[in-house]
This record gives sequence, structure tokens and C-alpha cells, in this order.
Amino acid sequence: MIILAILLIGFFSGWLANLVLGGGTQPKDWGEVVIAGVAGSFVGGMLGSLIFEGDLGIHPSGLLGSIVGAIIVLAIWRAIRSRR
Repeated sequence: MIILAILLIGFFSGWLANLVLGGGTQPKDWGEVVIAGVAGSFVGGMLGSLIFEGDLGIHPSGLLGSIVGAIIVLAIWRAIRSRR
């Protein structure tokens, strides 16, 4: 059940990150969106931990941290992909 919740939150935050970065409501690659969302949850959680708690431990992040992390991951991913 927890895996389904992680994938659902990753999908939602990745989809919102795609919208923010100008990808539209129908992304070309849904796998990229989900992976960026799940990875963004970890990035957002670690940044939140570093800023608010002072350590780099992995703590559960909120939806807002997941979205911000997904935006960061997706922007880096697209920048690397565009250089190829």
C-alpha cells in the first residue's frame, strides 16, 4: 500500500513539475514525470532536512517539498538531455 502511495505522490508532483516547467498537461514521457516526482520527493525531503533540521538525514517530506524537488530534478534532467 505504501508503494502505491509513493508512486501516486510521485506521479502528482512530477506532473505539477512538468506543468511549471512548461511541459503542458499531457507530457510526452510519463515515465520521466513519475521518476522525477519520486526522486524529487527525496531531493525535497533532504533539502528540507538540511534547511530546517541541520542534518542530511532522509525525513518524510510534504507534498510541497516533493513538488519543489521534482521541479529541480526535472529541470536538471531536461538540461542534461538537451546537451546531448
